[in-house]
Amino acid sequence: MSGLTHVELLWLEKQAEHWLRFGHAAEEQILDRRRRVLSFAPGSVFAFVRWAANDYGTVASRIDILRAVRASETCATVPFVRPGADILLRTSGWPKVKHVLQMIDIVEALGIDPADAAPDYWRHVHSRLSVGEALRPYSLERHKAWLLRQRIGS
Repeated sequence: MSGLTHVELLWLEKQAEHWLRFGHAAEEQILDRRRRVLSFAPGSVFAFVRWAANDYGTVASRIDILRAVRASETCATVPFVRPGADILLRTSGWPKVKHVLQMIDIVEALGIDPADAAPDYWRHVHSRLSVGEALRPYSLERHKAWLLRQRIGS
C-alpha cells in the first residue's frame, strides 16, 4: 500500500458522475476516458460528490466530506474510496446536497480553501443538517482559531 487514500472518479453522460468539489490530490491515474483515480495524502480533506440518474431523472445525489487517514488509523468504508476515510460530513438528497454546496461556496467567498477549513466545521454542518437545524456559516475568526489550534498541537 502506498499510504494514500484512493478515490475513483467517474463520468457516464446522463447516467452517473463521481467528482470532487474540493481537495488537493497527491497523485492522479487515468484509467480510461470515463474513469480516473485521485490519491490523497493522510490528513487531506476533500469533498466527494456522487450523482446517478435514469430515464426519468435523478435517482441519487450524495456528498461526503472526507479526511484521508493514515494506515494505522481506523476509518469508515465509503463506496469508491479505498481503503476508506474519516467521514466529516455525509448527506444525500438534492436539497441537502445543494445546501452543503452553498456552505462550501460561503467558505470560498471568505478566501479560504474549503480543504483547509476546520474539520470540526464540516462535522457541525453534518450534525445540523441531520436534525434540520440552521447552519452557522464559517467565519474568518473560526478559521483563525483553527489555524492557532493546529500550530499549538504540532
